[in-house]
Amino acid sequence: MIPFRFPSPLRLFERIWYHLGRLIVSLARRVFYRTDILFQVPLPAGAKILAPNHPSTVDPFLLTTLVPEQISTLIIETLFKIPVVGASLRMSGQICVESGRGAKALEQGIRYLQEGRTVGIFPEGVISPETGGLARARTGAVRMAAATGVPVYPVGIALERNRLRYTRTMIDGKPEVGTWYFNGAYAVTVGEPMFFHGDPEDRQFVQAATEALAARIETLAAQSARRLAELRLAERPTVLELLYRWIPFFSTDAL
Repeated sequence: MIPFRFPSPLRLFERIWYHLGRLIVSLARRVFYRTDILFQVPLPAGAKILAPNHPSTVDPFLLTTLVPEQISTLIIETLFKIPVVGASLRMSGQICVESGRGAKALEQGIRYLQEGRTVGIFPEGVISPETGGLARARTGAVRMAAATGVPVYPVGIALERNRLRYTRTMIDGKPEVGTWYFNGAYAVTVGEPMFFHGDPEDRQFVQAATEALAARIETLAAQSARRLAELRLAERPTVLELLYRWIPFFSTDAL
């Protein structure tokens, strides 16, 4: 019998902060989005990788609502530099991907997986193209899976692209574009697990496996897009849209 061990105070604080943030995101999801989430198979507890496409900047936050346990997601350092947001990401156990230091982030992801934790990673590494489809996938998800033997669950996200809002800011003297999705339909399909057994340093194996993963994610995103159309036809309003209808001096044109 394995004896129970209390988590360290730091780890306990991280879990509490994460679940507090997850609660806030879950409430915001109900207010701002019409969501449709489909699991092709149940997601087991324990170590696994969630690998979605990345149509908007809010995806890492909404990803936390897919499973009850903590998810540590690899997120570009730009978000970590935003006041308050960056501190919260660190305190909730998210993984910062520093420019030119992707290997360090993957090593941290592998450590978390070996501890039995769930890790999220966006294979594209950047926001999906404005015209749709996926950017060229990077190899991090496959390399982590091959190094640990854990399953990868591909995830396909679809949203109303005409509702995307772009912000341009300067961070550390560099122009950054945020692709925000504040309100609308959001459909997600979580696919069956994929296993990648091979040498994580074998480039040919890793590249072929990455292409297979990207193709699966694209297929799932297309399935989500079909349900997205049904969501729009059903005209299931978000709480925010209902407020706009109830309060006459607001205009739904702003949505």
